[in-house]
Amino acid sequence: MEDNFGEDPIFTPEQVLENRGRVAIFIDGSNLFYAALQLGLEIDYSKLLYRLTAGSRLLRAFFYTGVDRSNEKQQGFLLWMRRNGYRVIAKDLVQLPDGSKKANLDVEIAVDMMALVHAYDTAILVSGDGDLAYAVDAVSYRGARVEVVSLRAMTSDNLINVADRYIDLDQIKDDVQKSTKHHPNSYPHRSFPGIKILGED
Repeated sequence: MEDNFGEDPIFTPEQVLENRGRVAIFIDGSNLFYAALQLGLEIDYSKLLYRLTAGSRLLRAFFYTGVDRSNEKQQGFLLWMRRNGYRVIAKDLVQLPDGSKKANLDVEIAVDMMALVHAYDTAILVSGDGDLAYAVDAVSYRGARVEVVSLRAMTSDNLINVADRYIDLDQIKDDVQKSTKHHPNSYPHRSFPGIKILGED
């Protein structure tokens, strides 16, 4: 019996998607950026939202990121995100002693996941940060399912172990790749066919 452990999934991918209910998406922008960089992937954020929602009822999609207020290109990107289905949570970058800049939004992600836990049935966490494992575990104990999406090489085993489902970003990269027809400085302005927002008829 132990030899067959893990060979056959309890649910098919189709059954998993059917049982997702209301979905809330939490994207760690910095973590996703570096994962995409590792893959040489330029993400189309319209396609990403469509792929993550996968026909389920979307409660809200949060995008957490550090910001440089003087970076006009970044400000333009975040404005596009706000107007195209994402709720952006931004924090000013802090310069570290070594000269690098960083903004840690783990607390914000964890608090929002917990605060909304009774409003969604499935949380989709786009991050490989092991610091979020405790929050994922706490959300699970309150009855919500949690799916984790990230690049396997950058994903904590602890996070995978407490998630109900893990999706390697490498396996869905073709679904979220930005089309080459877009100008490199533009953002893909498209609608989200098939995405049902809660509260819409």
